[in-house]
Amino acid sequence: MSIALGLLIIRLVVGLSFMAHGAQKLFGWFGGYGPKGTGGWMESIGIKPGVLMAVIAGLLELIGGLLIATGLFTIVGALMIVVTMFGAIVKVHGSNGYWSTANGYEYNLLLIAVAIGMALIGAGDYSLDALLLK
Repeated sequence: MSIALGLLIIRLVVGLSFMAHGAQKLFGWFGGYGPKGTGGWMESIGIKPGVLMAVIAGLLELIGGLLIATGLFTIVGALMIVVTMFGAIVKVHGSNGYWSTANGYEYNLLLIAVAIGMALIGAGDYSLDALLLK
């Protein structure tokens, strides 16, 4: 029981956090800038076309977060998170070194490790994956 509960807590925190980040990009919720504002920033760092890429990143985060939070197709959700965090490392944080205090990739790498760990371990007993596989 404690393993299943632990996985549920991890999935909910990571999944809901990613859903919120996706909602920032897609809808401008939670202090976000929406597709136009996020797209403008993306264009400013060389990611083009900015609005389209903001929508794609937002969808990956929103849907990936939803899949992780619910424990449905956990491997797919984890892959979506890994893709977005890898992109963040390559385009934004990688050149700043490791530490997040210097805008480095520490936090992104941590999220990649959590996502890969969840994909390898599974979503646990308190998940839609567990219900579907019974």
